[in-house]
Amino acid sequence: MRTINPIPKHRGSMIAMLSLVLGFFYCCPTWAKSYDNPDTLFVARDGTAEFRTIGSAIEVCRAFMEYHKVIFVKKGVYKEKIIVPSWLTNIEICGEDAATTIITYDDHANIPIPKIGFEASPQPEKESGQQPMGTFRTFTVKVEGSDITFKNITIENNAPRLGQAVALHTEGDRLVFNGCRLLGNQDTVYTGVGNTRIFFLNCYIEGTTDFIFGPSTAWFEHCTIKSKTNSYITAASTPKGVAYGYVFNDCDLIADDGADQVFLGRPWRPYAHTLFMNCRMGNHIRPEGWHNWGKQTNEQTTRYEEYNNSGEGADTKQRAPWSHQLTKKQAQRITPEEVFGADNAWLPAKAR
Repeated sequence: MRTINPIPKHRGSMIAMLSLVLGFFYCCPTWAKSYDNPDTLFVARDGTAEFRTIGSAIEVCRAFMEYHKVIFVKKGVYKEKIIVPSWLTNIEICGEDAATTIITYDDHANIPIPKIGFEASPQPEKESGQQPMGTFRTFTVKVEGSDITFKNITIENNAPRLGQAVALHTEGDRLVFNGCRLLGNQDTVYTGVGNTRIFFLNCYIEGTTDFIFGPSTAWFEHCTIKSKTNSYITAASTPKGVAYGYVFNDCDLIADDGADQVFLGRPWRPYAHTLFMNCRMGNHIRPEGWHNWGKQTNEQTTRYEEYNNSGEGADTKQRAPWSHQLTKKQAQRITPEEVFGADNAWLPAKAR
């Protein structure tokens, strides 16, 4: 009788691994195919990929990569609080489908946390040892790295309306959000560092109060901006001397039923810059358009601009007199290249 030798252990491990990989691609060839290359990491909450969490895939990426690396995320709900650290570059986090690939968390500003540097008091009844979390710890996703892209994915803060609750917090430069859904209530999107550049393309962004805020320079192209209550859309804090803050081009401004008194923006800091051009504005936009945040001095320094908008909310007859309507000549020079600088290779092809 012929003797059949057992498979060596190392070969058995290789075959098992090969079977797992082949099985993975066989089960989901459609969504994997376009990103099937050696530099792609796959994430699936149901366990059918190498990683079950997005955070664990981010952890294995090399620091300061000079090549493009994709983390492809299969449909599912990922309850994670994610940080893309400052030493990561050239990473694309791509969802299988924006509507059903969801990163979510539920922190809000009034959640109590231990006081930083708190020491036990001899009278503990007078000292709780806790403090509110505060706005800037509430993020679901925080992007510290530069040259990072998020594509076809939802980033959500689903905390109840008990305080500020950031879904997306950005700090890096040359960031792109393409086909993403950014969901929350107050303070949904925080663009957190001045002189950084962010491009939002074909995104859906919703919130209640100041739900797009911060000091960065950001361009919103063909985005849908939805107000969920009567409040303010933007709260830019553009630094003095920075030419551009928020530019919305070819966007749709819509609202939930019952929201019919919404301001385009108010200045979180005195030199706030916000421009809406070629946008369609619903009748929820207030006739005056802009608010001075209760400080008349802001009217002398803010830069609030509009050009060629349409819809019931775009009527400028009663606009705040300290806002500005651009001329065609002024508007024509405002392009992504003008706003971000000549180095625009990082922008999606449609924006160049």
